[in-house]
Amino acid sequence: MNRLFFNDVVTRDGFQIEPNFIETADKVALINALSRCGFAKIEATSFTSAKAIPMLRDAEIVMGEIDRVPGVEYTVLVPNLRGAERALAAHVDELNLVMSTSETHNLANLRRSCGDSFLGLSEVIRYVDQATAINVSLSTCFGCPMEGDVPLETVRLWARQFADLGVRGITICDTTGMANPEQVRVMVGVLQRDLPDTQLTLHFHNTRGMGLANVLAAAQGGITRFDGSLGGLGGCPYAPGASGNICSEDAINMLDSMGYDTGIDIPRLLTVARGLPALVGHAVPGQLLRAGLTTDLHAAPVQA
Repeated sequence: MNRLFFNDVVTRDGFQIEPNFIETADKVALINALSRCGFAKIEATSFTSAKAIPMLRDAEIVMGEIDRVPGVEYTVLVPNLRGAERALAAHVDELNLVMSTSETHNLANLRRSCGDSFLGLSEVIRYVDQATAINVSLSTCFGCPMEGDVPLETVRLWARQFADLGVRGITICDTTGMANPEQVRVMVGVLQRDLPDTQLTLHFHNTRGMGLANVLAAAQGGITRFDGSLGGLGGCPYAPGASGNICSEDAINMLDSMGYDTGIDIPRLLTVARGLPALVGHAVPGQLLRAGLTTDLHAAPVQA
């Protein structure tokens, strides 16, 4: 089976809507711990306005203090040219640019039309000019809670336009957890044919309980790169009803159990995950954290 590559997004996508500030030292410690679990990539933070996302106001400090583990890429979300300038100064490995394929969601999330977002991100891509890798995350590719279905042709259009600008990768995001496995199967087949030289990553949410089924459909369709969030934290503040990302350890355990090579040290990852509820101050959605591995055997009950 194909080697799979996972990107954990907990310290950016997972933390950004947490109500209580997580201390910088705790973010750094968590990124350092995840870096030693076998992840191919970690989305460490976002170089956005501190007023817009107070949780990530310490982006420069975080990027300056983490241990850069060889073989791990450290990516950051940047919303605009100013964010790109800050990120490049912090020597990140990849810039992750974001826009929605839904006009209504893009206006709610970014306060711009899709066309205006594309023009702005194009400016960032030209400015960076191969100084570092660029990935573009396309939101609401499988549906928008305000518009409903997003046509596959719309997703193809935006994906092709960014690929034509020379970006290294494109992430297809199920921002609101509206995808189903058949829809995933069709979309990944089409996009792999359209963009054979582009790194394609799939980003799912578990809003309606289909997150892992969608991961499996994508993996069986040939996708080798996935986003996940430790403990299943995260959700889009501009997507009503959207719950957390797929749980990294749950998805990795499923695929590992099926014989896929994920490159992840799952026992080590579970050790890291066990510290997450105390860090954020509440329980997290991950199932493996509660149930343990299937290889964790228990003593037979004592007969009365």
